[in-house]
Amino acid sequence: MPNSPRFVLVTGLSGSGKSLALRVLEDIGFYCVDNIPAALIPTLAELAQRGEGSLRRFAVCVDGRAGSDLINLPAYLDEVRERGIQPEAVFLDCSNEVLIKRYSESRRRHPNAPDGNVEAGIQRERQLLDPIRARADLVVDTSATSVAELRERIGQTFHGPRRPKELIITFMSFGFKNGVPPEADLVMDVRFLPNPFYNAGLRQYSGNDPDVRDYVLNNSAAKEFLDRFQELLAFLIPRYLEEPKSYLTIAIGCTGGRHRSVAVAQELTQYVRGLDFNARLRHRDIERSTQ
Repeated sequence: MPNSPRFVLVTGLSGSGKSLALRVLEDIGFYCVDNIPAALIPTLAELAQRGEGSLRRFAVCVDGRAGSDLINLPAYLDEVRERGIQPEAVFLDCSNEVLIKRYSESRRRHPNAPDGNVEAGIQRERQLLDPIRARADLVVDTSATSVAELRERIGQTFHGPRRPKELIITFMSFGFKNGVPPEADLVMDVRFLPNPFYNAGLRQYSGNDPDVRDYVLNNSAAKEFLDRFQELLAFLIPRYLEEPKSYLTIAIGCTGGRHRSVAVAQELTQYVRGLDFNARLRHRDIERSTQ
């Protein structure tokens, strides 16, 4: 139903990009409220249920500034669900090293580090936010994400009405040498496939190139893997739809994230779209060095 109420919670670590995410949601038509007491979440959800126009689409930001009441955040979202609204919780994560650098460059005080020890503040905030991170529908790691990339991802995810019982599936290619994506729900390692990096004629290209794709996928191991994994996805996805989770991130990894994982992620995205599910594709490391 196009005019059905929508309620998005934006949370995560201080310095991870929550303010930007909230601005993007505002730009695409959400009524946004920053830094509210966590206990007000059910009340704002009720406003969304009774409101009109933009007041039918609420986005609120609750984070470490809310203090110890954060432990009750999952319960407040359950209250929203009991009111007949399916809340969507977005958690923005980031590595400690990047957060410390951001605070050093901005010279801002961390809200959970009154004594000025940023690293200790980050650790305390992580502990406070652990329960809601475990319940989040979508986790986005911004450690290596540019402002433009975060803006695009939030915009694509939440633009337009949400269809009932819709599960948005994102296939993400990545390189293990750059770390496993913390937002991944499922991780598949495809480093057993032929590696175009060792082919001088293919190394400079990515998995988007037809010749690279054929090199990676046109062999018995790849064909058997795709048959088995696609069969598993056909089994799993309908069962994920039965859960309250709204987003599913499936990470496909190779060594550098430029060749094998890109080709496989593309193939799987097309397969899942063919099953009439909402599948999206993201290549995290494709522009990084091939070394």
